[in-house]
Amino acid sequence: MPRDLTIRCSCGVLQAVLHEVTPGAGNHLVCYCDDCQAFAHFLARAGDVLDAHGGTEIFQMSPANLSITAGADRLACVRLTSRGLLRWYAGCCNTPIGNTLATNGVPFFGLIQLCIQKPPGDSSLEAELGPIQVRGFRKFAKGDRTAIPADRVPLPFMIPRFAWLMLKWKLRGDGKRSAFFEARSGQPVASPRILSAAEHAELRRNVSQSHP
Repeated sequence: MPRDLTIRCSCGVLQAVLHEVTPGAGNHLVCYCDDCQAFAHFLARAGDVLDAHGGTEIFQMSPANLSITAGADRLACVRLTSRGLLRWYAGCCNTPIGNTLATNGVPFFGLIQLCIQKPPGDSSLEAELGPIQVRGFRKFAKGDRTAIPADRVPLPFMIPRFAWLMLKWKLRGDGKRSAFFEARSGQPVASPRILSAAEHAELRRNVSQSHP
């Protein structure tokens, strides 16, 4: 049965609702890529976001399922490089919210698990999001990679399924109903900060030296 979930930054100023959530509404995964790790370090929240191997737990879904109910003016955005994803966070307390592409023409939102308020009795969110299906970019993982659980669904099977979901979201106009982009202009609601090459390099050094 679909459920609504509460999204909340750490200080409670920015709040949102994730509507009609079911495991089939998206992909529940963990990403170990160095950019996701760098984003957590940029926010100085690596200890809160990253698991023991440097992974970020994400639910990939349509942005139309999320509506901001308070603190929309605190929404901030960064791009690690000039061509990178738009990485959204609450500027009031540096809580990561999620990732989008640079345009609303391809509706996609990767919600970061930290900001989801877990329902009583389900600390893993499996009842709402389903079990973690894929753990991607393992080559960037920290520590003993053999200790990382195996994927439930092979990545070659996951990719076409998610491509179909994004096509469905595009056809029904979900990009026009994104909290992260202006519906008419298609521009991000917050001007992205693009890191300099020096800032990006420093984050990469922090990632390479870290042991979450």
